[in-house]
Amino acid sequence: MKSAAFYPRFAMSRLVEALGDTPVVVIHGPRQSGKTTLAQRTGETRGYAYFSLDDETARRAAAADPVGFVDSLPPHSILDEVQRAPGLFTALKTAVDRDRQPGRFLLTGSANVLLVPGLADSLAGRMEILRLFPLAQCELAGRESGFLRSLFSGTFPVRRRPRLGGELAERIAAGGFPAAIARATTRRRTAWYREYAQALVQRDVRDLARIRALDALPRLLALAAGQTARLFNASDLAAPFQLSRPTIADYVTLLEGVFLVERVPPWHSNRSSRLIKTPKLHLGDTGLACALLGLDAAALERDRAVLGQLAETFVYQELRRQAGWQGAEIRFHHFRTRDGVEVDLVLEQDGHAIAGVEVKASATVTAADFRGLRQLRAAAGERFQAGVVLYDGEHSLPFDERMYAVPIRALWEIPVDK
Repeated sequence: MKSAAFYPRFAMSRLVEALGDTPVVVIHGPRQSGKTTLAQRTGETRGYAYFSLDDETARRAAAADPVGFVDSLPPHSILDEVQRAPGLFTALKTAVDRDRQPGRFLLTGSANVLLVPGLADSLAGRMEILRLFPLAQCELAGRESGFLRSLFSGTFPVRRRPRLGGELAERIAAGGFPAAIARATTRRRTAWYREYAQALVQRDVRDLARIRALDALPRLLALAAGQTARLFNASDLAAPFQLSRPTIADYVTLLEGVFLVERVPPWHSNRSSRLIKTPKLHLGDTGLACALLGLDAAALERDRAVLGQLAETFVYQELRRQAGWQGAEIRFHHFRTRDGVEVDLVLEQDGHAIAGVEVKASATVTAADFRGLRQLRAAAGERFQAGVVLYDGEHSLPFDERMYAVPIRALWEIPVDK
């Protein structure tokens, strides 16, 4: 198995671009997703000094004298896990206001920096934030994907690709965290994911909030894994706990803050008043979800209902990861009418162009599978670019005007320069 250090991170070009014109650049994302490696590999040829605030001595120094700590830093510095010393943010602002040269500080954080008290306000107008995800399938393959370009241009040439078959479940169960992928066996990988979730809740959630029922969070996360790719329902999540529905909703927000779960908002249109307004829940990584559910690839293949759920989350996370290094802004939604007609994913590019993606773990596609995409096309009007049913089949084929059936593996196999 390849060392994580050798996987390309396609977000690097965006990071280098941001360092060229912005005083403070923040890479945030879940722990163990590769933020430190990316920061160090980017900074090592540019003369950056590295300081980790996970180090107790450095953290205590930063807390005791934030101004003195920042003033003592070299001209170009990496501050790793900056959310652990929120007292630094005002001192960083003062230093940047004295000298606004681009690329002065490269920060990383394992909590959503927009939720860390003081950071967003202190450095507003002085920083750019980049989200780093676990490894995308195309990063594992070592080549950038042109899938999003094909989706928004509505061009999927007719061609054949071999089915994934059992490989789909294997990819879903492996997930994208470099340290987990590097483990030699499924059992060891599962142990890593479970320990990871426990440690993250115990450490990073405490940095965001002091809560009275911290022990409930691992159980809540496991319950959320079973709800991935479903409409968010705080009452269902609250049922096993002696906690109120609003408290559970707040706890889910904390899990979002450390990138363990995501709520995907519904897509709306003035053309239809019959669209539901409930967000959808997705786990941040399918490898973590499988570990929490006690599923390996073989068990996942046997349980087709859960495979379908996790295949949707798998596709969502792959597209989210690819969108993270695109030049265009891509926002993610889902689409569902009150009659239950739905589209798993709606992508909105630069606030205008709309594309829909439906996910099937099976090897066949019929015209009925495009029902939701046709309704989305009608609702989006001229903004609609393409609708795709991703399935575990062999052929990319047109089904209707701007509608395509496309193999799931095309997500990472369409070349950028196709």
